[in-house]
Amino acid sequence: MQFRFEIIHKSKKSRARVGRIHTPHGVIDTPNFVAVGTNGTLKALDNRMVDSIGLQLMFCNTYHLLLQPGPDVIRRAGGLHRFINRQMPIITDSGGFQVFSLAYGSVADELKSRGAKKHGGHVLKISEEGVHFRSYRDGSKVLLTPETSIQTQKALGADIIIPLDELPPYHIGSEALRRSLDRTHRWEIRSLQEHLQNRQNQAMYAVIHGGVDPLLRNLSCDTLSQHPFDGFAIGGSLGKTKAEMIAMLTALMPRLPEERPNHLLGIGDLESLRQCIPLGIDTLDSSYPTRAARHGLLLTHEGGIKVGRSEHANHFAPIERECTCWTCQHYTLAYLHHLYKAAELTFFTLATVHNLHFMVETMRTIREEILRE
Repeated sequence: MQFRFEIIHKSKKSRARVGRIHTPHGVIDTPNFVAVGTNGTLKALDNRMVDSIGLQLMFCNTYHLLLQPGPDVIRRAGGLHRFINRQMPIITDSGGFQVFSLAYGSVADELKSRGAKKHGGHVLKISEEGVHFRSYRDGSKVLLTPETSIQTQKALGADIIIPLDELPPYHIGSEALRRSLDRTHRWEIRSLQEHLQNRQNQAMYAVIHGGVDPLLRNLSCDTLSQHPFDGFAIGGSLGKTKAEMIAMLTALMPRLPEERPNHLLGIGDLESLRQCIPLGIDTLDSSYPTRAARHGLLLTHEGGIKVGRSEHANHFAPIERECTCWTCQHYTLAYLHHLYKAAELTFFTLATVHNLHFMVETMRTIREEILRE
């Protein structure tokens, strides 16, 4: 099956739309949530369980898989789908976000202006050629270029791949941001040229940058939409606050080519879903539901449940009575409370199953709501 995007319905109340992304490994109904499986697995779950929950698109990180186990191992295994035993579509990033994290720390660190001091030693040099950095695993020097990023993603064989981009910090000056944007565009075109030498039945999304500067965002959109990318991802700094992100997306989304799918990188909490999808976002990725599970937060339609609270010790009913996930069909909240308090690893699996199922069903409901608009 070739990559193809079709729009099924457009809301009359907003820019929200329902569509289908056709890939070699199946269909992705949009809008949809994409869970993050950094090392080829969602934490605490095996991939057949993930498939059974119905997660249609999974995000894997090129940077981590490049360092361990390495693209050659995955190529010899027959590609990432076969290596991790996943039947449904996969998207991989370029490694750029991880390089950003090495240089500036987490997004939270960077917004507090403390990231570079904590983490900058791993990145040795960022130049026109690419990024020189030290492996966090063994300290060896690695060069990541647009070409090597795409070559690695070809070895992985994901359905959707991302060109190499530079992710400057939120606090960067306007002149430096423009220089970074120009270099990112050059890197993305080089990535596309490498990809087009052997499409390998993969789709490539361009990454729109420009920080929260509307003129630079428009420039990035206008520049990259002239090239034969299969879709668009929205990356870079998305703002210091949710309001700043929504303002940026409100201005940007009407400029993206309507006939191609789009993806919002690194955003996927419930509040953001409800605010971003009406702007026309098709897919979003986040570690939110799996991370919440590991911290003892269970997602429900009435809000999050902090499983460690003593009030749940005698709650001999499912997390949610109407929930059809494996956890709620077989276990009580009281048992989950016990597992969490006892620090049993089984808790992380059962909680993650529930939270991921909740997100899948939430997206199904959102699509049904849009279809009625």
